[in-house]
Formats: sequence, structure tokens, C-alpha cells
Amino acid sequence: MIKNGLKNTLQILIILIFNNFLAQNKLENAPKNSDKVTAVSKTDTVKIEKEQIDDIVRSKADNIRNEVPKKMSYLNQNAEVSYQDMKINADYIQIDWDKGLIFARGKIDSTGKMLEPAIATQGGKKYEYESFNYNYKTKQAIAYNARTEESEGVIVAEKTKKVNDSVFYLKRGKYTTDEYFLKKKDTIADYYLLAPDIKLVKGKENSKLITGPIQMYIEQVPTPLILPFAILPFSEKRMAGILIPSFGERQDVGFFLNSLGYYLPIGEHFDVKTYFDYYTKGSWNFRPEVTYRKNYKYNGSFRGEIGTTIRGIKGLENYTKSSVYNIAWTHTQDTKANPFFNFSASVNITSNKFYNNTVNNSHIFNQSALNAQQNSTVSFTKRFLNLPITITGTGSYSQNFTTGLTDIRLPQLNVSTNQFYLFKPKTGIRTGMLENITVNTGLQFSNYVSGVKNDDLFTKTMWDNVQTGAKNNIALATNTTVAKFFTFSLGANIDNVATTKTISKNYNPVTNTLERNLNKNLTGYSTFSTSASLQTVLYGMLKFGEKSKIQAIRHMVTPSIGFTYSPDFGDPKFGYFKSYYDERGVLTTYSIFEGGMFGSPNQGLTQSIGFNINNNLEMKVRSKTDSTGTKKVKIFESLNISGGYNFAADKYKWSLISISTQTSFFQNKLSVNSNVSIDPYQIVFIPGQENGIRTENFGHFNIQSFSMNFSFPLNNETFGKKEDLATKYKTKGEIRNEVYYFDQDNYSRFNQPWTLNLNANYGYSKNNTRFGKSVASLGLDGSVKLTPYWSLSGNTHYDFVSKSLAYTRLGFSRDQRSFSFTFNWVPFGQYKVYDFFISIKANILKDAVKYKERSFQQSGSTF
Repeated sequence: MIKNGLKNTLQILIILIFNNFLAQNKLENAPKNSDKVTAVSKTDTVKIEKEQIDDIVRSKADNIRNEVPKKMSYLNQNAEVSYQDMKINADYIQIDWDKGLIFARGKIDSTGKMLEPAIATQGGKKYEYESFNYNYKTKQAIAYNARTEESEGVIVAEKTKKVNDSVFYLKRGKYTTDEYFLKKKDTIADYYLLAPDIKLVKGKENSKLITGPIQMYIEQVPTPLILPFAILPFSEKRMAGILIPSFGERQDVGFFLNSLGYYLPIGEHFDVKTYFDYYTKGSWNFRPEVTYRKNYKYNGSFRGEIGTTIRGIKGLENYTKSSVYNIAWTHTQDTKANPFFNFSASVNITSNKFYNNTVNNSHIFNQSALNAQQNSTVSFTKRFLNLPITITGTGSYSQNFTTGLTDIRLPQLNVSTNQFYLFKPKTGIRTGMLENITVNTGLQFSNYVSGVKNDDLFTKTMWDNVQTGAKNNIALATNTTVAKFFTFSLGANIDNVATTKTISKNYNPVTNTLERNLNKNLTGYSTFSTSASLQTVLYGMLKFGEKSKIQAIRHMVTPSIGFTYSPDFGDPKFGYFKSYYDERGVLTTYSIFEGGMFGSPNQGLTQSIGFNINNNLEMKVRSKTDSTGTKKVKIFESLNISGGYNFAADKYKWSLISISTQTSFFQNKLSVNSNVSIDPYQIVFIPGQENGIRTENFGHFNIQSFSMNFSFPLNNETFGKKEDLATKYKTKGEIRNEVYYFDQDNYSRFNQPWTLNLNANYGYSKNNTRFGKSVASLGLDGSVKLTPYWSLSGNTHYDFVSKSLAYTRLGFSRDQRSFSFTFNWVPFGQYKVYDFFISIKANILKDAVKYKERSFQQSGSTF
């Protein structure tokens, strides 16, 4: 207490002497007046000199020394100076009261190494320095080796100049979001962005860095990732900025920068991104994208691609140059926005050779470049509160890249009624066939054109082939229980079709061609069919002894038999079919509605019986792992046999017999599905001919097609439980190695999760040919963590018929805590490409180097 009292007394005396000294200086500089007191007129004004500072400068330290003549103060150990909202804490502070300068320095050892930094706090923000000069009159400062935390990152600059409370200039500034460096768990950042000149602009709601050339360093090693400038906004709001590309090489088009772009937010609901892909052999691609979102209403995006792909060397035979385009639109409505109206869109229109010539590598890595067909749809659904109808409108656009033809359905309108019962029940429960009759009906209107060539799209040729028509469908169904164990069902179906186009065929002997003419006339057809079926369920149980490994086998059979009747709409009285003589003089029948949007009526009388037998086979076995002592094992989840017999057919009364199975093994890990189609009639082959002749000789069963699929997903827990490292090993790593545990021999231990999905397919199709065709492939898709930070993933398919690898991709990724990098490689096939990309994890920068689409919900910035 005495010691503190002496210190306080000394400080008061110093302040009094210092103030007296300043007063004397003012008096000495004041003009000398006579001893007489002169009166001051009322019109005179007294000018009061403005103080050079706006507040009191407060200071304290363990040791304070003042040099009054020099107007200097020296504070040592636990020194602190406060002025307005600025507070400085340092090991040594020097104050020049005349110039208003404060010099502060952190704690150093005998060799000059910095042990503790000087700290300045202003407006709740903390800044760390090795040393700095601060002018409390002008509020300007110059700092050395300053450390400033902004949002999720930290800036360290060799020299920092504070112009005012809002503007700072930095020399050789390093910015990083490394969490370990930010929390001072490590003295070296695993990455940083280095810029020789930086301007930091601070605002009330957000701040931002504006730099000159900026370069990324990883583990203090410079990388080729350099930009001429950068803007790093520190804000919760979406900010504009540059999107960093990936780089790599593709065998056909050269080295590349992929997805170099710029991001621009517009208001609260729109994002605009533009990407540019460039290849060293001259190919380029430009991709604008607009994303929109309105919370609880809808979200979507517009995307476009246009570019030129150049392969080979100009002047040589292998040189090709092609232009491609792609237009895409997606729109999704929130289900809560309007329960009575929904609108959605998924549109993707491309040039026919787009995927064969695209230079956008994302189409290769997501395998969309392998698409043979692409569909686009725009639809809406309207429901009513008091009306039992639903209106659906659809527009569709289907492209076949193999044939180069397009099908368009625009528009298509469906009006359907909700299912209703034809009769009211006499009691509260519906009984009998009459009370269970249900009715489904609807009206469909459509414009449709198929097989349009790319050059004919939206031309007169296309419009001339557009079919316009309407279809009304009425379906009635009922069921009842017969003899307690059987379900009897009846059904009827009526179709009424009206169309504006029909066809006529005629063989022209002069040109030796079959002429197909399109007739523009309003006509239509009606069809009718009815069906009846009977179904039941049978159970069988075979039990074994109590000591047997197999306790019981249960067999469930679901047989059904049905009858279908449909008139012969090929009868001339209907007028739906016509005939022509072909080149051999044979009378050939065809439907005038062939190729129509609603199909053609059935030709030939149908009076057929169909059967279906579905089997489920399970067994109960002993199990030591199950709490009940037993477990169920599925032998066949489904074994289905179906076929039919048409009494009215002139020949081939029996249909093909189909057998399908579905089962699983190894606790449902291995799934096996198969399907076989058997022809009960004999097929005779003439020597020298590939195609056989189907006879009516029944009983010679031959396989027409067979397919089998195996699926076996595996992971590290398939053959054992996950090891609890925390319980088994007591020693844990530190500083970037927390994920590792160490055994008694100091070897690191860590979990290595892995997945491996095996898919095998085999198919055989004979189709009345002598040898038929086979397809067989094995697919592998998996990933493994080599270490907690290294991951390997990939997928491949091997074709056993062609004896070659199909699409294959390998990917490596490295988790570097605060950032990660990925490497993707396609070594085989049409596209041989590798791609390297660096992604920073921090929200403030993750969008800046993000390769995929940006989300409205992600905060942060770009540079």
C-alpha cells in the first residue's frame, strides 16, 4: 500500500510540474502588457485557442521516467496508455508530449527476439505489433510486423500505416484463415496469400482488402496461383469477386484453365456468375449463369455455354474445329408456397455434338459427357379446393444424340378427376362388387412431333409434321372377396382418341420405294378392353428339429390368374387399318395411326388368360449374435413366373414365359437380380442364315434373353466393428496431429474408413438369331482414407466382351486443415484429362475458390 501510495504521489507531482512547465511556456510566448488594467468594450470578442487533443491521455506502468525539459515520458514493464477509444499495452512505451507521438514495443529478449507483442485495442478490435508509432493528435500510426484479425482470418504485414480509423495501408501483407495460426497453436500458417501492397478499408458493417498482385503460398512454398489483383470482403453479405479456376491438361485440347470467373450478387435474390475455360490449343468456352432464390417461394438458375473446340494442328488432316452451345434452366417451387399450384422446370437444350466436343471438364467428371439422350421438361400442376379435378400442363423436349433426332411435345394438357366410387354404400363399410366400383377418367390434349432433324427445328418442315390430338380415358375397377381366401377383381378400360394427322402408305414400283404420306384430316378411334382376375396367398411351413441349425423354412406363394378381352380393331369395319402391295406383291396391312402420339389400336382379337406366380422363400436359423437366438435368412425375396395363352390367336397362342428373381446374401449385403425370357416354340435355322424361323411346334423351350445383376456394397465395418482408438490408446497427438493416437512403441494409430461397391452385369439376347449377343461388365466404385488427411477415390468399368476398360476416373484429395486440394484424372477413353484444384475451407473464402455452384445460403466472399 505504501509503495503504491508513493507511486501515485510521484505521478501527481510530475503532472503538476509538467502542467506548470506548459503554462510558463504559454506565458512566455504571450504578448507583454502594461501594468495598467484596461477596460474591454462590449464589442470585443475573446478568442479561445482550440486544444490540440480532444481528450486526456492516460498512462501507467511499473516503471515511469519523465524528462520534463524534453517533454518526454518513458514507461517500462506492463505499460499502458489510453486515449479516447484507443488503448495500448506494451512492454515499453515512449511518449513525446510536444509532438503527440507514442512509440510502443513488445517484450524482447537479450538477442532482440520478440517474446510478447505490443497490443493496441480500438473499438473493440485488437491489433498486435512488434513496434509502432502513434500520433494521438492526428490519429495516424505506423506499425511493424502487425497482426490483425479480420472475420475468420488474420493479416500479418511487415509495415502498416494507419491513415484514419477506416483506412490502412500494408506492405508485404500475408492473409490466412489457418485456424491453428489464428488461435496461436502454431507459429507458421499452412498457407497464406501474399501481396506486396494492400489497402484495408474498414466500415461499420463490413471491411475489405484491396491488393495488387497476390500469390498463394503453401507451407511457405510459392505456388503458380497468382492474380493481378484481389478483393477480399469481410462481410456476412454476398460480395462480388473473382472465382479461382482449376488447371490441368487434356490430351485432345491441351493445357487449360477451367472455370476462371467473376461473381456478382444483385440484390437479395440474384447471383450472376460468368466462367471462362481456356485451352492452349485454341479451344475456349464461355459460361454465364444466373441463380435466383426467394425464400419459402422458389429457386432456380439459368445457365448457358458457348464455345469452340479445336483439335489437331491446322493444315493437317486431323484438324477439326467445331462450335457448341448449351442452354439450361431449372426452377423448383417450395412445396409450402402454394398447395394448389406448383410449377417446375428442368430444361437442357444442347447442340447434338455438344458432349463430344465440350471443353467443360465438369461434364467429364460427372459422366454427363456419356449421355446418349437428354430430356427437358416444363410443367405445372393446378389443384382446386372445391373441385375434384387436377390440371397438369407439360412441355417436353427430347434429344437423341445417337440418331441426331428430336421429339417435341408442346404443349400437353391433362385434366383428370380424382378417383371416385360409382355407388354409395348402404352401410358404413363398402361390400360387394357394386359398392366397390371405382372410376378414373381424364382428358389429355397434346401437340407432338417426332424424329425432327436438327436443321429442321422450328422450321416449316417441322410445323407441317406436328400432330395435334386429344385422348379421353375411362377406367373402371372393382373387387370383392370370394370364399374368404380369394380376391376377385374386374376392370374395364375405354380410350377415345382424336387426331389431326393420319398416314397412308403406297409402294412406288418406278422408284422402288415405299412412300409414306401424311394426311391432314380430323379423325379418331375408340378402343375397349376388359379384364378379370383371381388372386390368393398360400403359406407353407417346414419345421426341423430343435437341435438343427435350420429351424424352419417358410414358403409364401401368391398365385393369380386373369382373363383379358379386346376386340379386333383391325377389322375393316372399323376403318383403322389399310393395306398396300409391297415389292414382292404381298398384301401388307398397316394402321393409319401408326407413329401417332397416342399409338395405334390393337390388331387381332384378344381372348387371353394370363398367369402369375410369385414366391417368397425364407428360413429361420440359429444365431448366437441375435438376442432371440434365431434369425431370418432370405432365400428368395421374390421368384416370379408369368405367361399367357391367347385363345383367339391364329398361331403362337402361348406367350413368352418370363421368370424373374430377387434375393440377397450375407445379411442383405449382396443383392442378386435376374430375369429370363423363354420361348415355348421351336425355332428352326436354315444353314447359312443367321435369323431363324419360329414354328408352331410347342414344347421346345429356348432362352431368348437372360440378364443378371450383382451388387455388393462393402465398407470397413462389413467385416468388423469400428475400433475405438480413444479407449485403446491413451496418447494423442498435438498441434495438427490431434486425429492420431500413439501406441506404446510410439507408432501412430488412426481409423481408415473405406467403401467399395461392386456391380457385375451379364446379359444375353438371342431374339430368334443363331448365336445372339452378350454383354458383360464389372464395375468398381470406392474410396479409402490412406491417412486421416489423404483420400483416394475412383470408379471404373471393365467390359468383358470388348476386353477393355470403359469410363475410369481416379481422384486424390488432401485435407490440409484450413484448405484442401483435389486431383481428378481420367486416363482412358475419349477424354483423357487431369484436373487440379485448391479449395479454402473458411466461409469467408470458400466461395472464392469454389469449383461447384455457389449457394445463396453460403456467406463469404470472393477474390
